[in-house]
Amino acid sequence: MKLQRCAGILLHPTSLPSPFGIGDFGEEAFRFIRQLSDSGQTLWQMLPLGPAGYGDSPYALFSAFAGNPLLISPEILVRAGFLTEQDVDHAPEFCSDTVDYPRVSQWKLPLLVKAHRNFASKASPEQKRRLEEFCTEHRSWLDDYALFIALKNHFGFDKHWTAWDKSLVQRKSTALKDWREKLADEVAVQKYWQFEFYRQWDALREEAKKHNVKIMGDIPIYVSHDSADVWAHPEQFCLDEHGKPTAVAGVPPDYFSKTGQLWGNPLYRWDEMERSGFDWWIDRLRSTFRLFDLVRLDHFRGFQAYWQVSASEKTAEHGEWIEGPGTALFNEAKKQLGELQMVAENLGDITPEVEKLRADLGFPGMAVLQFAFGAEDQASNFLPHNFERDLFAYTGTHDNDTLMGWWNSTGGDSTRSEEDIRKEKAFALQYIGENSDQINWKMIRTLYSSVARAAVVPMQDILGLSSEARMNKPGAGEGNWTWRLRLGAFSPGIQARLKEFSVIYGRAPRGK
Repeated sequence: MKLQRCAGILLHPTSLPSPFGIGDFGEEAFRFIRQLSDSGQTLWQMLPLGPAGYGDSPYALFSAFAGNPLLISPEILVRAGFLTEQDVDHAPEFCSDTVDYPRVSQWKLPLLVKAHRNFASKASPEQKRRLEEFCTEHRSWLDDYALFIALKNHFGFDKHWTAWDKSLVQRKSTALKDWREKLADEVAVQKYWQFEFYRQWDALREEAKKHNVKIMGDIPIYVSHDSADVWAHPEQFCLDEHGKPTAVAGVPPDYFSKTGQLWGNPLYRWDEMERSGFDWWIDRLRSTFRLFDLVRLDHFRGFQAYWQVSASEKTAEHGEWIEGPGTALFNEAKKQLGELQMVAENLGDITPEVEKLRADLGFPGMAVLQFAFGAEDQASNFLPHNFERDLFAYTGTHDNDTLMGWWNSTGGDSTRSEEDIRKEKAFALQYIGENSDQINWKMIRTLYSSVARAAVVPMQDILGLSSEARMNKPGAGEGNWTWRLRLGAFSPGIQARLKEFSVIYGRAPRGK
């Protein structure tokens, strides 16, 4: 990977400040890019940007290709003339600390419908031509996605596609044609939203390039069963004749969960995908690299071997490892797309075979400092003196507790005992050679001083926030993905401290 020694921040756009209840691609996103640059950072890492489904999770999406309409900035639509100041001045008073997804959707989606109506009546011929070109360019996924969401709105958004009319479940051509005509207005709305999402995103990307900030995205290995992808391509997934999964994805018990994680995503029919030249996956990678400079490949070990669980199981404890596609997928992708700027998420139950696959492909791996001081088999790999140079090192990820939450933990619902926690803390203090005052900053300094190519820190750890700011708790179906950054919390003083570390340890761009 052609990436200089660098530092970055993990912050999902939904967590940005905004007066509209959720972060978006508006003014605060542009401000954050400038703040990254002022802090000596050259990497902005985020979670998947797609339309979130179950539990508002960015890892349970209605499409692997579409963008989340809630990230569209109303302010930009006002400047474009498709909303008025009055439209946005009457926004409800939203909580500044968390995202209330139902309330945000209830207010914002009708506003975006109005923006489409105004676009249809006010847009210039050139703007309408660009929309048509966008729809043509993305036709391979956009037509199915727009109809899928229109159908969900028609039949009830909580109703799974397998419960639709049989003709739609089986994708009979006459039924698809009839419903496209019947729901034409809603389909047009969905296509416009995607056009606007990509338009705003492209402007943000240009701002990032101006400030020498690369944006790192995330590809979930699996897609949601209730998604346009599975509905449109059932032959690519392990489904029965009714469209229901026969086997689902997850991971066995590990340090995140005693019973493993039963994700419930339908598994791929890798044999069928290989026969088709991995077309769907290569289209997915092509679409992803249109958005990002580099990409974290979630659950990389699943490409070497994946945990298969019967769809009838209630936990992930009873499953088996099945051989994955290995190098075949990525070799084909490289032929068609060129060098892949990817980072392999190689956390959890990692075998020598997984690491060989990663090495063969030349993908950097990951290390998490929060895991370095425990007794797990992989812990020693996360100690900075054992880091490889070609590595992305983190204080924690979106699945971890925050650094301060971890440090202040006394056990509770954790898989670690009080004695385990005491030993971890004692070892951590021995390792960093200091006391526990501002332990988050001492951990950040330790990470920055390592040989790892990239040092990435979640914003919550930079701010020294405790468990209430945690982004996700694996296995918990509710209460995740809601944390938001308060306006002004990423202060000039904090930015200066990050920049000092970036300069001292050679992670700031030259001349900074």
